[in-house]
Amino acid sequence: MKKIFILFIASILLISCKSLVPVKLEETKSEYDDYNYLFIARGNEPFWEVKIGAEQTVFKSLLPGAEKIVFSSVETITTANANVKIYKLSNSNYNFQITILKKECTTTMSGIMSPYSVQILIKKTATNQVENIEGCGHYVTDYRLHDIWVLEELNGKKVAISDVSKELPRIEINASKNEFMGFGGCNSINGRLFYEKDSLRFTNVTSTMMACVPSNYEEEFLKTLQTTTQYFIGNNRLSLSDASGLRLIFRKVD
Repeated sequence: MKKIFILFIASILLISCKSLVPVKLEETKSEYDDYNYLFIARGNEPFWEVKIGAEQTVFKSLLPGAEKIVFSSVETITTANANVKIYKLSNSNYNFQITILKKECTTTMSGIMSPYSVQILIKKTATNQVENIEGCGHYVTDYRLHDIWVLEELNGKKVAISDVSKELPRIEINASKNEFMGFGGCNSINGRLFYEKDSLRFTNVTSTMMACVPSNYEEEFLKTLQTTTQYFIGNNRLSLSDASGLRLIFRKVD
């Protein structure tokens, strides 16, 4: 009887463990799925979400008849105002105009600040019914940036451990939160990322106030980091450039 009871308990535990796995996998899949898109926006009253990808744009909402609409993606329409991007999408049932404005936006329900305001004009072709909705959005930061990077080269010069006070400068990037932290060569550092397609900037950089020897390159490193606007990833290296050319090279570490 004791053996039967033990087997019964083991079976319950095994079934319980199995039941937890799909939830975890689904959450991971959902987070990973966002990286397949370039831009994501959401709004409330009623709830809606749009994900713009290289191949398709997916709109989901609580609007009657517009629970899920899929479009083939199109190129951005350029405007005289560089802070405005427009997408015009259509299928057999709907015409959409998505306007992305580079203007800070606060989500009404969560209070989360986003760098872009989004306006969507929805026109149903069968009835010419028009709906205007608004929300907030952000570009999906390249998931390959999500790692720890140690500085190898600064403004064309190789950086050695003897050039700094303690250890080589490094940055640890959290792509999902658009944040980074690290070490500048003497002080701890942290800041924010501003990301658009093919563009990356390090902003709101702060550091601790420890006194440093002049030769440790921290001041030059932090100043250069904040001037870069473009990036390239390859061969386990992160290269950062500005308008004048290559400025920083980091090596990926585990």
